[in-house]
Amino acid sequence: MKRRSFLAAGTAATLLSPSIVRAAEGDPFVLMEHLQPREVRVQKKYGFEPGQIVVTLSALMLYHMQDERTAIRYGVAVGKEGLNFYGDATIDRKVEWPRWTPTAEMIERNPGYARWKDGMPGGPNNPLGSRALYLYQNGQDTLFRIHGTNVPQSIGTPSSNGCIRMLNAHVEHLYNILPLGTKVTVM
Repeated sequence: MKRRSFLAAGTAATLLSPSIVRAAEGDPFVLMEHLQPREVRVQKKYGFEPGQIVVTLSALMLYHMQDERTAIRYGVAVGKEGLNFYGDATIDRKVEWPRWTPTAEMIERNPGYARWKDGMPGGPNNPLGSRALYLYQNGQDTLFRIHGTNVPQSIGTPSSNGCIRMLNAHVEHLYNILPLGTKVTVM
């Protein structure tokens, strides 16, 4: 689905909470204007539910539906070509400062990851950032996440191993407000 067909004819920028617009205190990184959170109108014909998360990979955007017609849109990083998750899932686990363990496929693509085959503790150097929302299908972990990042300049690019990266401040905001069981659609 093209971004233009997803959004209504006009988008409405609003002043959002400074905590979700800016990166964490002391972080000099600032997103380009088009990647900053903003309220947008969504075409009702898609039938998304209030509270649902919708990710449009081609647009590099994540939408948190506020109601049937309005969403908060965030710029994200997505997987490199061929590494993305598509479809519906639910957030069945949420973790603060998650441990990162590369999959066998990730180690095969990047042998340097082998040193972390038993996992990297959570912290500021961890690629999952400060929070992770774990995506499940039918009770099974998909191994895909919506998570923070220690590489904020990757936002707005197809650069991950398939997960959806957000600025830490943005994923922290969602972590605090999204209940377990939240529906996620990635298209």
